[in-house]
Amino acid sequence: MIAKISSGKSTAGLIRYLFDTKKAKDHTDPHLVASWDGFAPDPGRAADFDATKKLLVQDLDLHVKQAGRLGRAPERHVWHCSLRAAPEDRILSDEDWDQIARRVVAATGIAPVGDPDACRWVAVRHAPDHIHIVATKVRADLRPARHWNDYLTADRELAAVENDYGLHRVVRGDRTAAQRPTRGEQEKAHRTGHQATARERLRTTVRTAVAVATDPEEFLTVLAGTGVLVDVQRFPSGDIRGYKVALDGDTSAAGQPIWFSGSKLAPDLSFPKIRECLTATDADPVSQQPGNGRQPDPWHQATAAAERIPALLDQGNDAAAQAHLAAFGEALDALPVLAPKEIRPQISQAAQAFERATRSRISAEHHHARALRGAIRSMLREPAPKDGAALAMFLDAAVIVTIAAARWHQARRHDQQVAAARESLLHVQAAYDQAAAAPLATLAQRTPPTHTTERHAQQIRAILPQYAEEILEDPAWPALAAVLTDRETAGHRPGMLIEQAARQRSLDDARSPARTLTWRIQRLGHRPAPSARALAAQARSSYATQVRPTTLPSQPRPAANEATHRSRAPRC
Repeated sequence: MIAKISSGKSTAGLIRYLFDTKKAKDHTDPHLVASWDGFAPDPGRAADFDATKKLLVQDLDLHVKQAGRLGRAPERHVWHCSLRAAPEDRILSDEDWDQIARRVVAATGIAPVGDPDACRWVAVRHAPDHIHIVATKVRADLRPARHWNDYLTADRELAAVENDYGLHRVVRGDRTAAQRPTRGEQEKAHRTGHQATARERLRTTVRTAVAVATDPEEFLTVLAGTGVLVDVQRFPSGDIRGYKVALDGDTSAAGQPIWFSGSKLAPDLSFPKIRECLTATDADPVSQQPGNGRQPDPWHQATAAAERIPALLDQGNDAAAQAHLAAFGEALDALPVLAPKEIRPQISQAAQAFERATRSRISAEHHHARALRGAIRSMLREPAPKDGAALAMFLDAAVIVTIAAARWHQARRHDQQVAAARESLLHVQAAYDQAAAAPLATLAQRTPPTHTTERHAQQIRAILPQYAEEILEDPAWPALAAVLTDRETAGHRPGMLIEQAARQRSLDDARSPARTLTWRIQRLGHRPAPSARALAAQARSSYATQVRPTTLPSQPRPAANEATHRSRAPRC
C-alpha cells in the first residue's frame, strides 16, 4: 500500500473533485468511510448533495476560519493523503478503510489517538482500491498541526498495515538511494542515443574512480583522467571543499556544461564521504609474505577477503558489515576494467544493481574492509591474468557474497537493498558462468589417470561425505581432479587441501560444490607446499584435537616421531 501526500488552499475544491462522478469517470459511488468524530455529513449518502457538500466543507474549515480571524491560518491549510492498495490485494471493506485511515492520521500527527484538539478530517472512498483523506491543518486550540515527516510516518504505518491485513508488501526505501534521473534527463538521453542518462553515467564513472584511488587527491586525478569535466571547489586555506562533474558535450540550452555535485549523484559520493572512505584504507595495499620473499597474488587475496564477508556479516557488528558491503561494491565497480570484453556488460550490470545494496542508514566503519580494498587496488596496478581462472575464482566468491548481502539486508528490513542484491546476483551468476567455462574446460582436458582420479574420489567421500555424490557427478569433477593432481605434484597433500577448502566456507550455498572447491584448492595450492616438519606438526595438532584427554590410547605412537610426541602429548 502506498501513500501520496500533498497540501492545498481550497477545501471546497478538493471535496468537489472527490465526489465528482461526471468529469472523473473512474469515481464510482463516492462516500465517506471515516471522519474525525464519526458524524460528519456525507454528500454521497445525502438526498441534497449540494447542501450537504457545503455543510461538510464548513465543518472542515471551522478552525481554519477561527484562526484566520486571528491572522494565524496557514495559506495552504488543506492536507490531502491518498492511500492505494496494490492491484493484487483483495478488495478491502469500508470498515477496513475506516481503521486504516484512523491509523494513518494518528501516525502522521494529524489526529493523534486521544487528542481532543486534533485536526478535523474525513476519508472519502470513490473507487474499490483507494481512499482519500482530507484534513484541515488547524487544531481546535487554533495551533498548526504537528505533522512533520508525515510521508515517512505514514509509510511506516502502511508497512504495519500490510503485515496486519495480509496485503502485498511494497518495497520501501530508507532515504539512502541515489537521486533518480528526471524525466527531462531521460528524454534527453533517449534523443542523444544513450541508454543511461548523464547522471547515471557520471555516477558509474565516479564510483570507478573511487575504487581505483588510494587517497582523495588521487581520486580527483583519476576522475579527471576519465575524460569527464571536473570542477574542484576549495576553501581559502586551499583544502578541498567539494567537487562537481559534467559530461563533455552535455550542455544546457545556454551552451553551459550541466554540472552534478557528488551528493547529487549518490549520498556516498559527496567529497566528505569519499575522503572518509579513502583515508580509512591503507595506502600500502599488499606486502610481501614473510620468510619467502614471494609477492602475494592480489586476485587470491581479493577472493579470500570476499569469501570471509558472509561470515563477517553474521558477527553482529553492523557498522563493520556495512563497510564490507561497500568495499565489495567497489570491487564490482573496478572489475569491468579487468574483465574480458565479452564479460564486461554482465559485470557492469551487476555493479550498477549492487550499488543500491552498498548503502543503508547504518554508518560504515571503513577501516574494517582494508584487506579487500587493498587487494582490489593492487589488482588494478597489475596486468589482468590471461587464463581467466582468477576472475572466475573471484566471481565464484562474489555469488556467495551477494546471497549473504541479500539475507543481511532482509533481516534488517532494507527492502530496496534486498531487491538490488537479488538483481545483482543474476548478473554475477551469468558473468561467472561465462568466465568459468574456458578455464574449467582447460583443466578438464588434463584429467589425471584413472587410478589417481579414483584416489581423489575416495578422499572426497571420506572428507566430505554429505557432498561427495554431488561433487563426483558434477561436470566440473574432472577439473577438480586435475587441480588436486597438480597440487599433489607440487608437494601438497590433496586430502589436507580438501579439508582446508571445505573449512573456508560452507558449501551449502554453492551452486556447484565441485567448481567452488576447484577455485579454492587452486588458490590454496599457490602457497608454498608445507615442509616435512610442518606436516608433522599439523598431524600432531590434528591428532591432539581428535583425542579426548581422558581416553588417551595406550598403544605407542609411530617410532619415527616418538620423542616429539612424548614431549608434546596432552597430559591427563
